[in-house]
Amino acid sequence: MLRVAITERPQWRELAHQLGFHFHTIEGEPYWTEDAYYQFTLAQIEKDIEDPTEALHEMCMDAVDRVCQSDALLHQLNIPEQMWGVIRASWRNGQPHLYGRMDFAYSGNGPAKLLELNYDTPTSIYEAGFFQWLWLEQVIEQRLLPAHADQFNSIQERMIAALAHIGQRLERDASAPPALHFASIKAHEEDRATVAYLQDCAIQAGLDAPFIHIEDIGYQPNTDHGCFVDLENRPIRALFKLYPWEEMNDDIFGELIPMMQTHWFEPPWKAILSNKGILPLLWQWNEGHPNLLPAYFDTSDGTTLSPGWVRKPFFSREGSNIELITTAGQYEAVDGPYTDNPRILQAYHPLPRFGERHALIGSWVVGDRACGIGIREDIGRITKDSSCFVPHAIV
Repeated sequence: MLRVAITERPQWRELAHQLGFHFHTIEGEPYWTEDAYYQFTLAQIEKDIEDPTEALHEMCMDAVDRVCQSDALLHQLNIPEQMWGVIRASWRNGQPHLYGRMDFAYSGNGPAKLLELNYDTPTSIYEAGFFQWLWLEQVIEQRLLPAHADQFNSIQERMIAALAHIGQRLERDASAPPALHFASIKAHEEDRATVAYLQDCAIQAGLDAPFIHIEDIGYQPNTDHGCFVDLENRPIRALFKLYPWEEMNDDIFGELIPMMQTHWFEPPWKAILSNKGILPLLWQWNEGHPNLLPAYFDTSDGTTLSPGWVRKPFFSREGSNIELITTAGQYEAVDGPYTDNPRILQAYHPLPRFGERHALIGSWVVGDRACGIGIREDIGRITKDSSCFVPHAIV
């Protein structure tokens, strides 16, 4: 794994704006960067990233099954009891999921180490699935990379195929043509762009894909189960929501969710995997696995951390409220709103460092298959929402 300097494409910022990638720069700081790329061999991708991702995904599916069979484990993961029945039903009924992302520490040598799962509301899929592929095509055309250069990236093809499969299932379950609503919160440009990309994939898959903001979803009661509705009062039978399950549970309409006949994407059982409490359970059930790090539920008083550990809240996004102490005793932390969560402790494993930059690999799973990666880098050891996205190539 190398970080290789390369010439930027001329006018790539103008192209990004034309394609709706307006958040390539955030608050004046670069988010997308292409003055360098990360270089891999095919063997590194296949053996060290793709195969472990699929093996870990299978472990995750086994973990969901175990948790669904245990009140004690659902309680240990701090999942509200009102959601237990919905989660179990979504799993037992085989409610399909769409996608997820595993974050790895990997330097090109030795096994990739799983840092966490982003299996409910993962972002950066537009950058990984579309914009970095466009980058590869254009730098090859400009002879900045050899013609045989490739990329671990079938994300968009997999996404369209997975959505087509979901559309077929929805069509079997209803008399009307399949419609999958898409939703994100207001005033969040990155979330809206992510959802817009997934909407476009859904349209290519043959689905009707209307959009509604989370805040605008309504409820229409009736004598049976009632239903959520959009602003045109159309029933929302299936909904992709880029909105965490733990926050939905706390919303005003959260108590209505168990009464709905909605097809959710991601499904309620994803609440188990989006919870960092799954990491100690994965270690407990697969202790010593080369791609896992030792992890435990944090029962300390919270005053100190021994060197070589990372503390993470159960529910945390974008690196918020994570703190670590390296094996050399260096301390680092990110503030955030997740201050009242139970926490886990995970063994510290350093991200590879290139100059002042630490690189994290996000490995994408779509329709149960590993299908691509995206790389984020940061000056700090904790990857945040402001961390830069850097393309990659197989050469």
